[in-house]
Amino acid sequence: MLHWPDSMMSYLTKDNILFSNDAFGQHLASELLYNDLVDQCELFQEALKYYANILTPFSALVDKKIREVLALNVPVDMICPSHGVIWRKDPLQIVTKYAQWASGQAENQITVAYDSMWEGTRHMAEAIVQGISGEDQSVSVKLFNIARSDKNDLITEIFRSKAILIGSPTINNGLLSSVAALLEEIKGLRFKNKKAAAFGCYGWSGESVRIISERLTESGFSLLNAGLKEKWSPGAEAIEHCLRFGQEVASQVKGP
Repeated sequence: MLHWPDSMMSYLTKDNILFSNDAFGQHLASELLYNDLVDQCELFQEALKYYANILTPFSALVDKKIREVLALNVPVDMICPSHGVIWRKDPLQIVTKYAQWASGQAENQITVAYDSMWEGTRHMAEAIVQGISGEDQSVSVKLFNIARSDKNDLITEIFRSKAILIGSPTINNGLLSSVAALLEEIKGLRFKNKKAAAFGCYGWSGESVRIISERLTESGFSLLNAGLKEKWSPGAEAIEHCLRFGQEVASQVKGP
């Protein structure tokens, strides 16, 4: 199940090579075949992106399989995944990373992701980010416009985060399609041990915040609050509400 039922690993004796199939790979193409020859930041970002977007739902199985392989106590001089670079220098370093990622331990990061029709929700998102940073300068805050961002990059940052905030205006008593699509993707990935909240502006009925909150709950996130919604394009008072909202979120998730 890493990540299909028919996936198999093979071990070549004497040469001590683990052919790991989809595990430990990346969607990274390079004329340089080995891990010690490529840019290390790019390599580990791509390895994390691959894990976050594909293997996250199978984290319990990843942990089980790592323990099973290590229990065999066989020497591993090289790990050859089915795609991506080959791990020949300290090959078990990627196994250590997988064990860490499978544990669900998040970084000190909050990701704010939104889409906007007439910039009102964007202004809210920017003020919320300002409030978070003002309350806790140690936390890394990432801001994404969902419709204009690479989905895989955004999912990777959500994976790294201990809390996420999702924003959408209300349209036709619901959400913008880009936000709805992200929430569906998140639900399928089954993230663990993460907190969340919703925000958005509206003109008439204002259901978006409630809908986002419900979908985040269904996806296993722990809600920080009931969310924040502001009517019309946010003015000075609404922006102040957003700043306080960001401060409160930062205070609630502050810590290691």
